[in-house]
Amino acid sequence: MGRLAGALIGAGLLAAVPAAAQESAALRPDQAKFFDLYKELVETNTVVNVGSCTQAAEQIAARLKAAGFGADQLTLFSTPEHPKDGGLVAVYPGTSKTAKPILLLAHIDVVAAKREDWVRDPFKLVEEKGYYYARGTADDKAMAAIFADALIRFRQSGYKPKRTIKLALTCGEETTWAFNGAQWLANNKRDLIDAEFALNEGGGGNTDGHGKLLNQEMQVGEKAVINFRLETSNPGGHSSIPVPDNAIYELSVALAKVRGYEFPLEMTDTTRAFFAKAGAARGDALGKAMVAIAANPADRQAEQLLNTDRIYHSMLRTTCVATLIEGGHANNALPQRATANVNCRMFPGRTVEETQAALAAAIGDPKVTITPVPPIRPVAKAPPLDPKVIGPAEKLVAQYFPGVPMVPSMSTGATDGIFLEAVGIPVYGVPGPWGDPDGNGVHGLNERIEVRSLYVGRDYLFDLVKAYAGQQ
Repeated sequence: MGRLAGALIGAGLLAAVPAAAQESAALRPDQAKFFDLYKELVETNTVVNVGSCTQAAEQIAARLKAAGFGADQLTLFSTPEHPKDGGLVAVYPGTSKTAKPILLLAHIDVVAAKREDWVRDPFKLVEEKGYYYARGTADDKAMAAIFADALIRFRQSGYKPKRTIKLALTCGEETTWAFNGAQWLANNKRDLIDAEFALNEGGGGNTDGHGKLLNQEMQVGEKAVINFRLETSNPGGHSSIPVPDNAIYELSVALAKVRGYEFPLEMTDTTRAFFAKAGAARGDALGKAMVAIAANPADRQAEQLLNTDRIYHSMLRTTCVATLIEGGHANNALPQRATANVNCRMFPGRTVEETQAALAAAIGDPKVTITPVPPIRPVAKAPPLDPKVIGPAEKLVAQYFPGVPMVPSMSTGATDGIFLEAVGIPVYGVPGPWGDPDGNGVHGLNERIEVRSLYVGRDYLFDLVKAYAGQQ
C-alpha cells in the first residue's frame, strides 16, 4: 500500500482518533479491538522463506471464527510444496440471489527487514510521536487488518448485506519467484473468489509534503512486470592481445541503446482522466501540461514537460531499465560472456513479445540475445471506470476529506490484482489511508504509518465496503 499522504481531514473525524502525541490507551473500544488484531498480524513474521503467512492466516481465521463465522465460511489454503505460504478466504453471505459478490484482497507477506539496519525491532509494533513503526505497518498489513476487522464488525453487529462479501488474504506478492496465493486462487479456486469486482491496495492520499492533502487516488489498472536477460558471448582469449569483439563492450553498447530508447506515448481512459483531473487541481506549468496531454496525446510540448517528472513519464508509456549486470570470468582474460537484466513495466495491453521486439529493434544487434525471464505475468488489463465502483468511493471521499478531489490513477508498479484481472475480475486500489512524501519506509528501513491515517482510513474503508455491499 504505502501511498503519499495528507492530513486535511474534517475536525469531527480527527476527534475520533488519538492526537499525534497520545498513546494507544486513548483509542475507542472498537479501535482497541482492531489494534489488537493489527498488532498480532504485524508482529507475525511473514517474510517468505523466513516467517509464515500460514500462521498469520490461521490467527485471523481464529478471530473470524470467534466472531461467529462458521467453518464452511473459512477456507485456509496452502500447497504441500509451500506449507508456510498459505492464506485465507472468508465468505460473509449476502441476502440477494442476484447481486454479485465483492472481493476484498490483501497480501499478508512483507519485504525482508534486517534488525541490525533498523532503529527498532522490525517485527515489534512500536508507537512513537503519532506513528506506528514496524515492517508491514503500511504495506500491506494495514489493509489486511482493516478488511478482516470489517468482517468481524459486520458479523458482530448482525449486518445483512445484499452482496456476499469475500476476503482473500494471500502470500507471495512481495517476492517475484515465490508461490503466489492470489495467482493460485485465480487459477485453481476461481469459484471461491468469484466477484463482480475486487478492492485492493494501490490507492490512497497524496499531499504536498506540508500537511495539505492534494487528492485521493483510486487505482484503476497497473502495468505488467517482465524481466529480460540480455546476453553477449565471444570466444575470449588472453587479455594481452585484445580484439574488437568483446562481450562486455557489446553488452555496454546494447544497454546504452536501451537507455536511449523511448517507448511511444499511450493513454487509457484511466490515465486520461487522471491527467485531466489532477492537472486541473494544480496551478503550475506541469498541471497545464497534464490537462493538455489529456486533451491531445499528440501535444509534444506538453509531453516533453511531463517527461521531466519521472512518475508522469512512466505513466505515459512502457519503460525498461537495466537493473543487474555480470560479465567476464578472470582479470587477465577476454570476456567470454556478459549478461544484464532489463526490467520492463509494460503499459496495459502490451505483451511480452511486443516489448521484446521493441528492445531488439532498438538494440539493432542480432548478436545480443534477449530472453524473457520467468515468471511471466499475465498481460495487464485496464479495468473500466465503472460508476458503480467510482461513485461510492468519490462520495465518501467528499464526506471524509471535504474539498479534496478523488482521481483515478494507473499504478506504474505491480500488485496481485493482475492475476484476478486475468480471470475476469476487475480490481480497484481503494482510497482512504495516507502516508508521507518519503514513502514511509515501505520496502525500506523503519517502515511506519501515521496513527491517524490508519484509523481514519479504517473508518473510510469500513463505510466503503458497506456501500458496495448494499448495492443490488
